[in-house]
Amino acid sequence: QVQLVESGGGLVQAGGSLRLSCAASSGSFSTYAMGWFRQAPGKEREFVATIIWSGGKTYYADSVKGRFTISRDNAKNTVYLQMNSLKPEDTAVYYCAYCAASRLRLGVPMARYEYAYWGQGTQVTVSS
Repeated sequence: QVQLVESGGGLVQAGGSLRLSCAASSGSFSTYAMGWFRQAPGKEREFVATIIWSGGKTYYADSVKGRFTISRDNAKNTVYLQMNSLKPEDTAVYYCAYCAASRLRLGVPMARYEYAYWGQGTQVTVSS
């Protein structure tokens, strides 16, 4: 089993910054990628960013590119999401997600079904 513990959400004014953290207890699993998704009220959960654990390559949704940065600390098995220049439309519950490595795992996981484990979610509210 993989357990994900998130922290760092909160209320911020437009233009401000927040940093989310997600610590993974991955047990016997090897990490392929860890990502962030978000879900606004009345909307589907959507991809925000992901980082491929081996090599550290990163990928972002167009809506956050240039404003958000995903990073990792291998030693702590932790992924971060630095969010700058926040906008009211970034308001959502943010979820950390874990994609385990396997012999068949290739490419960049951006779909929800590619992540088997999820954090509890942390609220980010951006006021105008």
